[in-house]
Amino acid sequence: MAPRPDVSQERRNQIIAAAIAVFTRLGFHEARIEDIAKEAKLSKGALYWYFKSKDDIIAAIMDHFIGREIVELEEALKLQAPISEKLMKLNGMIVDEMQSMLDLMPILYEFYAAATRRKDVRKALLQYFRPTQQLLSRLIQQGLESGEFVPVDAEVVAVDFIALYEGLLLLAVLDPKTIDLKKMGAHGVNLMIEGLKVKS
Repeated sequence: MAPRPDVSQERRNQIIAAAIAVFTRLGFHEARIEDIAKEAKLSKGALYWYFKSKDDIIAAIMDHFIGREIVELEEALKLQAPISEKLMKLNGMIVDEMQSMLDLMPILYEFYAAATRRKDVRKALLQYFRPTQQLLSRLIQQGLESGEFVPVDAEVVAVDFIALYEGLLLLAVLDPKTIDLKKMGAHGVNLMIEGLKVKS
């Protein structure tokens, strides 16, 4: 008799997709586990087998999106190109991810708000922030070591890049008709690169 296939990841993805739909429709606070289970066409007990709470589901959603961003950063580090080109290429990838996340941002901002009150949520968010900062810092460090960039604190500049994207994303949620993520992301990164470059 053939072994039963492992469907756990498929089931988790099914629940995450259902949660995104429910959170978008009802908001994080109004959505109930029962709503997500119904959307996923699962029993509540089956859903709890994979996720213990709404917070766990939000963390999985963040991991889904931010995990891809970390992969893109790792790929950018491997590129054989000037650091300024790597940063511009990375900007394009990040902006594409940001645009795909716009509908989810109101939900994730609720999670950010919870982080101001709850240490466990703040700790979960930092688990995503720290690797992103470290990878960006390594990219800036490459520019320092190659002589392409003026002396700077790579970790501080990495936070500056993150702040640029976080700020643009918030503004895009507030004023989507005015904020052009592709145009403004490229402009902001280009300004930062010009400030970092060694002038010949």
